[in-house]
Order: sequence, then structure tokens, then C-alpha cells
Amino acid sequence: MSDVNAASKGRDAEFGDYFALLKPRVMSLVIFTAAVGLFVAPGVVHPLIAFASILFIAIGAGASGALNMWWDADIDEIMKRTANRPVPSGRVTAEDAKMLGLWLSALAVMMLALTANFIAAGLLAFTIFFYAVIYTMWLKRSTPQNIVIGGAAGAFPPMIGWAVATGGISVESILMFALIFIWTPPHFWALALFMNDDYSKAGVPMLPVTHGTRETRKQILIYTLLLLPVGPLLAFSSIGGPVFLGVTIVLNLLFLAGALRLYRRNDAAATGDKFAAERKFFRLSLIYLFVHFVALLAEAVLTRASLSLAGWPVWVG
Repeated sequence: MSDVNAASKGRDAEFGDYFALLKPRVMSLVIFTAAVGLFVAPGVVHPLIAFASILFIAIGAGASGALNMWWDADIDEIMKRTANRPVPSGRVTAEDAKMLGLWLSALAVMMLALTANFIAAGLLAFTIFFYAVIYTMWLKRSTPQNIVIGGAAGAFPPMIGWAVATGGISVESILMFALIFIWTPPHFWALALFMNDDYSKAGVPMLPVTHGTRETRKQILIYTLLLLPVGPLLAFSSIGGPVFLGVTIVLNLLFLAGALRLYRRNDAAATGDKFAAERKFFRLSLIYLFVHFVALLAEAVLTRASLSLAGWPVWVG
């Protein structure tokens, strides 16, 4: 055990430890994509309802993170990347993490139902269940396709935001879901390539562990090719436009070029940081998703501005 972990076991849990259970970095992505899904949807949502809805979606995402850390404490302790999380480091007990996750899950779903509607609340409940049970408790330790199927949990937030504004599901919200869902495997497999030793030690059957780096790079390229049409389809939907079309073309070209570089890379010829290309592609994948949703937001702002000039009410959505 590291000196940091040993020292942390000797102190009481602080607010920051419980907040860390909620995976704030993951929560920030959920908040952003859910907010974009809400904002670009048709209709009018009062700002207070919009704010409260995003808050409860964020709490639901945090609850999922706490349940994930409760269940995965044994393997988190083995991996360098996760060893200092609150539960494996001993700052928070596994039981406390579980109870926090369960109570926050119930609170988030109930309050979203009261604040927005039952469709949005139902989607949030299913997302929490999918991440905590389907992905964390089942898929993660049983199949190298864990992140392919489990990635759906991270793709639901814009659909939830859309449902807050519209009370339903549409082609546009499904396309936003598809963008994140198909993006997740190449994004996460790039991370898994340079964290391969951690997953191997913990016995997690990530694709690089079970099928090797060459096959993983091939799958990254395949999923990148599958991802290419999604952006243009969104561009020609009711929430797209010329700004989004230009952005998605540029991003898709950059992402495809990065995937091709990974696929063609020769491990034997690598010098220095042998996973430099994977780290670069991982960073690019973060930019890829973020800028796509910024572009959707830009299209919505332009549309709202034109409607405002025409005298339509355009608080949110």
C-alpha cells in the first residue's frame, strides 16, 4: 500500500471525500451534455425548472459514481489510477458509499419526477440502474465488450435533458445518444491501452488485456468509422445547421486521422513514451465530444436569437 493510502486511513472522512465519491469529473460531462440536450430541445422551460432538473440529473450521476466506487473498491485498490479513491484508501467505508449512492439515487429520481416529468425521471432511474448494475456489477468484470454496452449509461444524459423539455424522446435525442454511445469505445479503449497494466493486475477483461493492443487499435478504427455518419445526421436534423456541419466535418477528419495513426503504429519502433500516440488520441477524443456539443449549443443560440428578434419567448429550449 502507498504511503498516501496508509496516511489517509488514519483520518476521518471529510466533505471532500464524500464529494469525490460522486466522480465530479464524470459528473461535469453529464451536466454539460444534459444541459445541451435540454437547451436545444423545442419548447419553453422556465429557468428555475431547467436549473433544478440539471441539478437532480447531476445528483443522479453522482449517485451512480458512489455505487460504482462501493462495488469496485477491491479492484480500485489494485490499480494505481484509482488506489487513492475514498473507499480503497480507507477514508470512506464501503457501506457509507453504498448508502450515499442509494439515497441520492432515490432523491434524484423522485425530485426530477416532481420538477420535470416522469419520462425524464424514468430515463434517469434507468441510467443509474444501467451504470451501477448492468455495467459495474455485471459487464465490467465479465466481458471485453464491457465498455461497448456499458457506454450507454454515459449516452443517456442528453436524452434526459431533452425529455425534461419535451416530455418525450425524438430522433434528435436518439442521435445525441448515438454520438456519445459510439464515441465511448474508441475514447475508453485509448485510455485502456496506456492503463493496460492496471487492468491486467486487477483482472478486468478490458480489450487490450484479452485481445492485445493490435486488436484494440483495430477496434478503435472500426468504431471511429461507425461514428463518422452520426455528426452529419445531426447536422441535417432540426437541431443542426451549417455551423455544426462544418465543425463535425473537421472533427471527424481529425478523429479518423488519429485512429489511422494508432492502427498503423508499430509498437516495436516506439521510443520514449510508447503510449504517446494513445494519450494524444485520448485527449483528442475529449475535445471531439465537447466541441460537438458546443456546436449544438451554438446552433441553438443562433436559432433562439432569431426567434427572440421575432418576438417569441425563448427562456430555455
